[in-house]
Amino acid sequence: MNKDQVQGTAKNFAGIVQEETGKLIGSKTQQLKGLQKQVQGKADVSLGNAEEVIQDAKKTLKHLGK
Repeated sequence: MNKDQVQGTAKNFAGIVQEETGKLIGSKTQQLKGLQKQVQGKADVSLGNAEEVIQDAKKTLKHLGK
C-alpha cells in the first residue's frame, strides 16, 4: 500500500464521518463537504492503485529484459 492509497482511505473515512455528522446536525453544507472529501479520497486511492500497477509493470519488464 502506498501513501496515496493510505491518504485516500483516510480522507474517504473522514468524509463519511463528516457527512454523517452533517446528517445528525441537519447541516447540508457539512454533508456536501463530507461527500466531496469522499470523492477526493476515492480519487487518491485510484491514483495509488495506478501507481502500483505502473511499478509492477516496470518490475516485470525489467525482469523480462534480463
